[in-house]
Amino acid sequence: MDDTAIGLWGVPLAILAGAIRVSTPFVFVSLGETITERSGRINLGLEGTLVFGAMTAYAVAVMSGSAWLGVLGAMATGAIFGAVHGWICKWPKVNDIAIGIAMMQFGLGLAFFLGKSFIQPVAPHLPAIPFGFWSNLQPVQAALNINILFILGAALALALWWAFRNTRIGLMLRVVGDSTDAARAMGIDPDRVRLLATAAGGSLAAIGGAYLSLYYPGSWNERISSGQGLMAVALVIFARWNPIGCFVAALLFGGAGALGPALQSVGVTQGYYLFYAAPYVLTLVIMIITSSPTRALSGAPGALSLTK
Repeated sequence: MDDTAIGLWGVPLAILAGAIRVSTPFVFVSLGETITERSGRINLGLEGTLVFGAMTAYAVAVMSGSAWLGVLGAMATGAIFGAVHGWICKWPKVNDIAIGIAMMQFGLGLAFFLGKSFIQPVAPHLPAIPFGFWSNLQPVQAALNINILFILGAALALALWWAFRNTRIGLMLRVVGDSTDAARAMGIDPDRVRLLATAAGGSLAAIGGAYLSLYYPGSWNERISSGQGLMAVALVIFARWNPIGCFVAALLFGGAGALGPALQSVGVTQGYYLFYAAPYVLTLVIMIITSSPTRALSGAPGALSLTK
C-alpha cells in the first residue's frame, strides 16, 4: 500500500495544514491591530507594513544569513511605520483612515522599490517543529510540520488576553480606548499611549510579513500578500477585539483559504478554484453581519471611530 494514499482523509488533513500555514500572518496582523484599536485608533496601513516587513525580513536574512535577524529587522521597521502613523494621527482634524491608506501605499511602493534586488537571492527559512514524527505517512508529517511563529502567535494571543485584564498597561490601554477624557482625568496621556500602541501593532504586523517571505511561501516578490493586512481589520471586528478570538478567527480564515488547494490535492479538477475566493467572501459576509447603523458593536472601544 502506498503510504501516501490516505483517501478522503486527505481533505480535512490538507485543510488543517493549510489553516495553520495560512493563518499565521493573520494571527500577528490581527493581534497588532487589536492592540492599536484597543487604544482607540484604527490603522488601515497594516497591509503596507506587512509587505514592507516581508521585504525587510528577506533582505536582512539574505545579507546576514539568519532568518531570526530578518524577523527582528521586520519588527523594527514595522514599529517605525506604526510610530509614524501614530505621530501623524495625534494632530487635530487628522483622519485615521486617510493616513492609514496613505501609509499603506507608501509601504507598498517603498517595499517594491527597495526589494527589487532581493527577488533572485535565496534567504534562509524559519525553522519548523515536526510534530508528525510519530507517523510514517508523508501527508501527516507535512501537515504537522508547524512553524515556530505559529506557536509564538498562539502564546501571544493568550498573553495579550491575560494582560488586557490583569496588568496596569492593559488597564491604561482600555481606559484610553474607552474614553479620552477619562484617561486625561487619571493623568494618562492618550496621545502617548496610542502612539506606543500603534507602534506595537505595526511591529507585530511586520512579523506576519516576515513569515510570508521566510517560511510560507518562503520567497520575496511583489505579489507576496493577498490583502491579509486589510482582511485582518475585519477579523478583529469579528473577534470583538479579543486576542483569543483573533487567533480562532485567523484559523477560520486560514481554513477557508486552504479549501481550494485541499480539493485540488485529492483530485478535484473542476470548480476548485472558486474556493480560492473563500477568504474574501468570508470577509465581506463578516462586514455585512457586523455592520449596523443603529447600535454599537459589543466589545468595541468607546473612543474608536472611523472618523474624527
